[in-house]
Amino acid sequence: MEYKQLSGRDFPRFSGVKTFFRMPYVAVDADYDVGIVGVPYDGGVSYRPGARFGPSKIREMSSLGRGYHWSRDVNILERLKVADIGDSPTVPVSQEKTYQKMGNFFNNLMSLNKRFIAIGGDHSTTLPLLRAVHKKYGKVRLIHFDAHLDTYPAAWGCEYHHGTFVRHAVDEGLIVPDKSFQVGIRGPLANKDDLDFVNKHKLNVTTVDDVRNGLNDFLNKMPDFGDEPTYISFDIDCLDPSYAPGTGTPVPGGLTTYEVQRILRALKVKNLVGADIVEVSPPYDSSDITSLAAMDTLFELLCIMSDSKINFTKG
Repeated sequence: MEYKQLSGRDFPRFSGVKTFFRMPYVAVDADYDVGIVGVPYDGGVSYRPGARFGPSKIREMSSLGRGYHWSRDVNILERLKVADIGDSPTVPVSQEKTYQKMGNFFNNLMSLNKRFIAIGGDHSTTLPLLRAVHKKYGKVRLIHFDAHLDTYPAAWGCEYHHGTFVRHAVDEGLIVPDKSFQVGIRGPLANKDDLDFVNKHKLNVTTVDDVRNGLNDFLNKMPDFGDEPTYISFDIDCLDPSYAPGTGTPVPGGLTTYEVQRILRALKVKNLVGADIVEVSPPYDSSDITSLAAMDTLFELLCIMSDSKINFTKG
């Protein structure tokens, strides 16, 4: 089939059935290159809920998305077959069952040699995604945009929540910690020993101060991930709340949308095997600006995927 965007000049962008980027909705086993998939689950949040509504709202706002990237001089929708492949099954009252259902869905996706961008949902959903990716590609390099380290301990007797996925990914051997890269970290910690895990495993943590001390210098010093299998997890709260108020755990002093665009465009990644955008909570948003920021991030991730196409047959 043809993977073409529904034209905004034939059908106004407020019309039509809402799919990610107005691309065709297809079966999981169709012949697309990159599947965009919703993960409507927020049972792992510790503060404000609502991220379960993120996928549907981002679908709506992505009607404003277009294919040609001016700065990169590439039309991603001419390079890639992009499709909306629906939502992963979830169970709103059970994290264990949600992980099981997500595992089945994404393991099947990996067996079909597909690449994906998952739209969450809270950050606890990244762990089963990394498990599925690891089964196919082994340990991956993680690029993690966030206000928080997400290496935190269990809370309320619950081992798995939206602040633990990096710790579990390291402990389970899903990522290469000293070749992974965290961006946008800031804010106070509960205790200084929250840094012990990061220091022990040599995670490469960069803060907003590192970015603000000179954006061009920061971009020039970012690591080159080359052809190594790489995964990007983008928590919308890496942005300052003035740019992304609709999130579960907002932290003042964050990145701007422009800084995020520059960082994403400067990433040296030739083998992006999967990605996610998480923690968009529409009930706390203002004028949909958080979902718009997520839509723009989705566009940049698709651009990185288009650069990765040379590696699509290596899986």
